[in-house]
Amino acid sequence: MYKKYFKRCIDFIIAFLALVIIGWFILLVAIMLHFANKGAGAFFLQERPGKDGKPFKVIKFKTMTDERGVDGELLPDIQRITKIGKLVRSLSIDELPQFINVLKGDMSLIGPRPLLMHYLPWYTPEQARRHEVRPGITGWAQVNGRNHCKLSRKFELDVWYVDHCTLSTDLKICKLTILNIIKRKDIGEGTGNMEEVDDLGFHQRYLQLLEGRKRND
Repeated sequence: MYKKYFKRCIDFIIAFLALVIIGWFILLVAIMLHFANKGAGAFFLQERPGKDGKPFKVIKFKTMTDERGVDGELLPDIQRITKIGKLVRSLSIDELPQFINVLKGDMSLIGPRPLLMHYLPWYTPEQARRHEVRPGITGWAQVNGRNHCKLSRKFELDVWYVDHCTLSTDLKICKLTILNIIKRKDIGEGTGNMEEVDDLGFHQRYLQLLEGRKRND
């Protein structure tokens, strides 16, 4: 009952209230990032798989410029991230715009983090079960390792959450998320080094896919 009906109602109410209360702050950060990013915009939108694998546009604060080198390629992340962008990440507020995704019904407050659309064909049937619920701003995997958790382990934790999605579980995840932010545990580390945590080879396959597209272009 909670998973099918009440969870969405709670998500909507909390997201609505959050946007009413901190909407001014989101706008302020957006204005600052707009100028810091040298015209590259304040928001980063990317297509991600939602419930049942259906695509949606995830919204985050954009913390980097779109500066390119002489070869036309984007400069490394470390050269493009701005001072304000670093601050936004260090305070772990780059996900705040996702309250809009929650309000729209694309996401939930609690659930598996949405990964790349390109990963979908590489999931096993068991791993694909993570899409039986809406993706979340935070989740069971995020409070049990976050950036240092191997990808295979994250999928196990995500599927565990799908099978144990209750109000008590969500309250526990909220509590642990708040404690992690207060303790600054894993805060400001971005999404982690994918090469280090991807024990399934998804990232390498994705890079090969991009390289193949460049050659075809």
